[in-house]
Amino acid sequence: MQNKGLIRTFAILLALVCAYQLAFTFVARKVEKDAREYAQGDKMKELVYLDSVSGTTVYNFLGMKKYTYKDVKALEMNLGLDLKGGMNVTLEVSVADLIKSLSNYSTDTTFNAALARATAMQRNSQDDFVTLFGKAFEEIDPNAQLAAIFNTLELKEKVKYNSTNSEVMAVIRTETKAAIDNSFNIIRTRIDRFGVAQPNVQPLQTPGRILVELPGVDNPERVRKLLQGTAKLEFWETYENSEVYSVIMQANEKVKEVQALSEEKITAATTETTTTEVADTTGNSLLSELESSSDSVDVDQMADFKKEYPLFAVMQPSTTADGQLYPGPVVGTSHFKDTATVNNYLKLPQVKSIIPRNLKFLWTSKAIDEGGNYFRLIAIKVTGRDGRAPLDGDVIVDARQDYEQFGSRPEVSMSMNSEGAKTWARLTKENVGKSIAIVLDGYVRSFPTVNGEITGGRSSISGLESVEEAKDLANILKSGKMPAPAHIIQEEIVGPSLGQEAINSGMYSFVIAFILVLAYMLFFYSKKAGLASNIALIANLFFVIGVLASIGAVLTLPGIAGIVLTIGMSVDANVLIYERVQEEIKAGKGLKLAIADGYKNAYSAIIDGQFTTLLTGFVLYMFGSGPIKGFATTLIIGIFTSLFSAIFLTRLTFERQLSKGKNITFTSKMTDGWLRDAQIKFLDKRKVAYIISGTLIAISLISMATRGFNYGIDFQGGRTFVVRMEQDVKVAEVGKALAAVYGETPEVKTFGGDNQVKITTEYKIDELSSEVDDEVEQLLLTGLQNGGFVPGDVDMAKFDSDYRMSSQKVGPTISDDIKKDALIAIFFSLVIIFLYILIRFRNWQFGFGAVAALAHDTIITLGAFSLFHGILPFSLEIDQAFIAAILTVVGYSINDTVVVYDRIREYLQIHPKRSNELNMNEAMNSTLRRTFSTSLSTLVVILAIFLFGGTSIQGFTFALLLGVGIGTYSSIFVATPIVYDTYKRVEKAKAKKAVK
Repeated sequence: MQNKGLIRTFAILLALVCAYQLAFTFVARKVEKDAREYAQGDKMKELVYLDSVSGTTVYNFLGMKKYTYKDVKALEMNLGLDLKGGMNVTLEVSVADLIKSLSNYSTDTTFNAALARATAMQRNSQDDFVTLFGKAFEEIDPNAQLAAIFNTLELKEKVKYNSTNSEVMAVIRTETKAAIDNSFNIIRTRIDRFGVAQPNVQPLQTPGRILVELPGVDNPERVRKLLQGTAKLEFWETYENSEVYSVIMQANEKVKEVQALSEEKITAATTETTTTEVADTTGNSLLSELESSSDSVDVDQMADFKKEYPLFAVMQPSTTADGQLYPGPVVGTSHFKDTATVNNYLKLPQVKSIIPRNLKFLWTSKAIDEGGNYFRLIAIKVTGRDGRAPLDGDVIVDARQDYEQFGSRPEVSMSMNSEGAKTWARLTKENVGKSIAIVLDGYVRSFPTVNGEITGGRSSISGLESVEEAKDLANILKSGKMPAPAHIIQEEIVGPSLGQEAINSGMYSFVIAFILVLAYMLFFYSKKAGLASNIALIANLFFVIGVLASIGAVLTLPGIAGIVLTIGMSVDANVLIYERVQEEIKAGKGLKLAIADGYKNAYSAIIDGQFTTLLTGFVLYMFGSGPIKGFATTLIIGIFTSLFSAIFLTRLTFERQLSKGKNITFTSKMTDGWLRDAQIKFLDKRKVAYIISGTLIAISLISMATRGFNYGIDFQGGRTFVVRMEQDVKVAEVGKALAAVYGETPEVKTFGGDNQVKITTEYKIDELSSEVDDEVEQLLLTGLQNGGFVPGDVDMAKFDSDYRMSSQKVGPTISDDIKKDALIAIFFSLVIIFLYILIRFRNWQFGFGAVAALAHDTIITLGAFSLFHGILPFSLEIDQAFIAAILTVVGYSINDTVVVYDRIREYLQIHPKRSNELNMNEAMNSTLRRTFSTSLSTLVVILAIFLFGGTSIQGFTFALLLGVGIGTYSSIFVATPIVYDTYKRVEKAKAKKAVK
């Protein structure tokens, strides 16, 4: 073996690098263990301890470089959400809002109709929004000119009055891209200041989409507000209550008139949601609380009051008991369920006609009562012609969390630039004794009374409930205003307890599988050869984990499955080498020469088999996301490290033993003759195999056409929650309890034990605001409490920590993209593999046989998932993990097929005068020992993961288990027979041509 010294040096250096990188993880774990022992179960005490040592040196590398706990925490092995718990979201910047902003909020009917149509088209299109907007604009009015809309003050240098539509579209595309890039930078800055260890923020391939991974986060509501807040800060002048009270009275009269005319007219005149909104308020509103709070109030009197004062029935005016008006800008107070009704009343055309154009109303963002039920309506004065606030957040140069001057309540202190300071001084000077409303994202955060002119550009936002809220608000303001809202279109939350269970089950399956593989190699290939391969396998495991840590890759549960599968498949290289060495020894060669020739002759099959799997890994990495990408990463790294370990490390071990004159055996007495001289005539049985395969394919296709699939939310959109109750439950009863709050029956399935269920609902999935997400979760808790499955005193925080194991949300738009990417991934895998085999074997028959076998494996695996979903006691959903399993099966199956093909090619070259049938049969028989060893070890590994790896990946491993079994069968009984039959057809066609 040449270059032994170089290989040995590389192995030592690689081991040192891996050990160095993994040391950070060990040190971080040790510090955290000390913190737990110190805290004795007190979580806050543990956090205080870790915070106190964050700047303390905890690792001194060879006395050369010192690392603090904060440093080692940043460099430790990244664990995915499924192992650590946390939150993973995909954000989409609203390009529609960006385009509106670029047009300076144009009211052009064609423009707004085009935006609406583009939004509708986006649901079923893979084009970006800008392209769809351009198409919609042209379709609605081919003669309309975009220049007339976008020739604004801000774009006057880029859009001229005579610019063509294509030129304007190019400007829109450029500007939206810049705004999206700015949004990404703002979100990344917000997350960096959020204080999460090892956050991952990255732009996705689709323009406007941003992936945010936050391990360890346990407050989803806080994260949603942080990510989706646009931070549109405005400072508005206000009217006094006394100045607008007459308008409120007139508005009440107009509403009364409209209601008197016809209930149907008010429904038609208001928004589509008015009827629903008003109906919802009857259960728990201002009026219902007044009714319940006073026994002396006559029902008829209350009905008369509601008829006479419809507006005041849902909004209590800002007056004292004797009718005196309260000072300040507050004009009324409403129950949160009545705010929509008030809004709808104020939007009535008859009411809008009597409201001055320089008056508008905004709700406060904070409730005035401890129960969080009542909100105030503030009268805002609109002074500018363009309807803009006289001062906005663009002038803020710094913001920080602080405390009120006379008290301990948190607030946000802000400082402005010179231009903002001048405007702020003017506003405060002109409004002494009045209020200035500080509005954030359309809601009044506070409305302090101005005591005098404020110079220097200093201001503050008070009325905040917690230090965390103040810090987040300061973070958002300091990061900058988002150019447009960013909506969460995909979300996954994993509870910390489920993450710990995943680690335990993953490690359990890993240890079992690893021990089984090591034991098998010792049993089948004797102590010395088996020990050499086991050393290589252990080194391979060390290298894989070390490289993952070195490149900062995230280790997920599918990633652990990828490592274990890699180990199972890496046995294949050792098996191929050992079987070749045994053949050389049987041919009469000496041990040293047999080892050298065995390695040399095995290289072709090893490289071909592993390279095709590598191609599949690359396709998975390109088109996958989240856990799938993690699986692909470990698969790719594992292939490289297993090749190095199996080929070079075992060879170094044998070279060392040979140099000491030791004898090496490559088989045990019990396994020496196993499948050694098999003479099975496989091709004679091909018609039987065709019938079996054809029957299975037919059953699969019929099942797919009739039963269909159990699509996961990855492919259909929706929300899922995995909830663990304290006692066993019946899914029908859970579904009934949730149907009462959602208004539709969600899908409820047992997930793991009888006390754990998976709940899937499409309730309001089209609505992307954080408020809707919070509403869906609150309704989930309410429904489970009403059904008696969760105690009534459990709040949302306790529910998240003790009951909700995980949750996921996928919007309808992104589910279409996931389906598209899945189909592309499978298609590209098949094309790439066909082309590689075509080039490598220089014969289309081999490529055709391989792809036919892969299609065979894929259809039967899909058929099994269609046929058995709802029958087997675990989830058989078609989701991203299933696609990863299919592509892994494709990689494994082609690996098995290529090994057989490689031996057929060799026999055809050595024995050109033999018949193809004889060469192919002998080639398959000669690889039987290898096929048996590799398939058995791989199946044992996957079976261990399936049995002990946990509920969350059972469907994934079932697909692997099924696919590997079918793939082993198809490489012998499908792929090779097809090559043989196509060879015969070609030869017959050539013979006919020759006769002619």
